[in-house]
Amino acid sequence: MPHGKASDRVLQLNEFVKLDFGAYYKGYCSDITRTVMLGKPTDKHKEIYDIVLEAQLNCLAHLKPGITGREGDAYARDVIVKHGYGDYFGHGTGHGLGMEVHESPRLSKTEDMILTPGMVVTVEPGIYLPDFGGVRIEDDVVITDTGIKILTHSTKDFLIID
Repeated sequence: MPHGKASDRVLQLNEFVKLDFGAYYKGYCSDITRTVMLGKPTDKHKEIYDIVLEAQLNCLAHLKPGITGREGDAYARDVIVKHGYGDYFGHGTGHGLGMEVHESPRLSKTEDMILTPGMVVTVEPGIYLPDFGGVRIEDDVVITDTGIKILTHSTKDFLIID
């Protein structure tokens, strides 16, 4: 599931755990997600994680002012589709951040808004496989005059908790 909800389910060994959290500061929101592995990963776990990381890094490398949210989404989505997992990426690549956690502009297949300097967006591609698990890697960025500045700083290494 892209977006889990609290329950009494006990975490199991050999599965992904998505950690999605944020903070409010002086009325502004942040949003970050990292995915860790609880137990021993299989080759499939590593493959999915690596594809999502490749997609996220590709998007971060190409985001800049003057492109549409649709183009921004494609930088991540095209990587996931290329690897055969397009059907398992069911949300947009990102959303605006400000006084609300989710606001315009969006990085999605349908967003024609043009990114301009000063906009803050998330970059959060993901793959979610039924009965297997999912990965999302999310950072917050501000659009600058020439590209982006990453606002969140946390490792993207594939962390394994034994």
